[in-house]
Amino acid sequence: MKTVYTCFCTDIIHEGHLNIIQYAKKYGKVIVGVMSDEAMLHYNRFPTISFEERVQMVKGMEDVSKVVIQNDIMYDKILCEIKPNYVIHGDNWKEGPESAIRENVIKNLEKYGGELIEIPYTYNENIKRINKRLKEKLAMPEFRRKRLRQFIKLRPIVKTLEVHSGLTGLIAEKTVVEHNGELDQFDAMWISSLCDSTVKGKPDIELVDMTSRCRTIEDVMEVTTKPIIFDGDTGGLVEHFVYLVRTLERMGVSAIIIEDKTGLKKNSLFGTDVKQSQDSIKNFSEKIAAGKRVQLTEDFMIIARIESLILEKGMEDALMRAREFRDAGADGIMIHSRKKEPDEILEFCDKFRKEDKSTPIVVVPSSFSVITEAELVEHGVNIVIYANQLTRSAFPAMEQTAKDILKYHRAKEVESRLMPIQQILTLIDEL
Repeated sequence: MKTVYTCFCTDIIHEGHLNIIQYAKKYGKVIVGVMSDEAMLHYNRFPTISFEERVQMVKGMEDVSKVVIQNDIMYDKILCEIKPNYVIHGDNWKEGPESAIRENVIKNLEKYGGELIEIPYTYNENIKRINKRLKEKLAMPEFRRKRLRQFIKLRPIVKTLEVHSGLTGLIAEKTVVEHNGELDQFDAMWISSLCDSTVKGKPDIELVDMTSRCRTIEDVMEVTTKPIIFDGDTGGLVEHFVYLVRTLERMGVSAIIIEDKTGLKKNSLFGTDVKQSQDSIKNFSEKIAAGKRVQLTEDFMIIARIESLILEKGMEDALMRAREFRDAGADGIMIHSRKKEPDEILEFCDKFRKEDKSTPIVVVPSSFSVITEAELVEHGVNIVIYANQLTRSAFPAMEQTAKDILKYHRAKEVESRLMPIQQILTLIDEL
């Protein structure tokens, strides 16, 4: 008897899936692949139920003869293993980034004479409502908050992009690219103190209060589902920091990063060009410990940002602080540098990893942008934050547009480099 293969990456079986099974059984024995958690992350489908529950859900479907595990979004391994006569899929993957998966399936089927069957994608008001509810579930605080820890376990490196508004949040949420036959996207979002201040036209000196910054978080959360890492500057007074931890945890933020400096904030990339004071190990450790004591869940992370390399205090000072802050309860260590080359960052990572194999390491390659994610992974980095690139790319584009409108006394000359308003509106989901 001939075999038919299809793969599901869903938490709910709806009529679209049932339609595929009904169609598939006409051609032979139906084998269904259940995508693993890691593969679903690549597919921009974070699971809301466990892998085991998804397997049992598919096994319970009538007309399914066998259930297998698909560990990759591409089909090379699974088709080599089971060699089905047919692969069946909806026709919704012919365009966009998912077309790379379709091409991969066709290429692998050609190796042994298999055939791809595509049927009209089932999309109606009921399925639209189901998908909307799944997205809303992912956005709930209890699901979003724990997702960063899950990503750290499942991903080689957690790719994090700066956002400062609902619109930039949608860019981080929805941008998917196909490159060299693979799909890729951002995993998390960084709400930067610098960028939050800049878009409000304020200096980056902790002038924008936490009420306003929490409003930015709410704007982003209303339209996204990915985990949020919050730039907490110094964390402020211990007595204030504990309330901030509770607030962020309740909102569904996954982590706060606080830096071991005191006094009026100056951006780290100024380094020793401006006066900056590093907090004592004792004081900063007490702040971390106080924050951990008031947490209500195990999900929320407090990450200690070490400024020793920025302030030219040396590698040993940075490593000593990393040990002390970890022992005080920090859930991760962020090491920062303003050097153009990543050498001192990699040296820190290598030395820290020799004595600590598990504490997450965070880096922000703003000045040493030459380094790749693959190189960071080799040195034990868990999270990379692209901390200000959206803001820095937007400003020169907007400034040039303003200059050209003034220069030509009309907007025609700038039209060729503007995104159509219809394309912007497609980013925004309607209720």
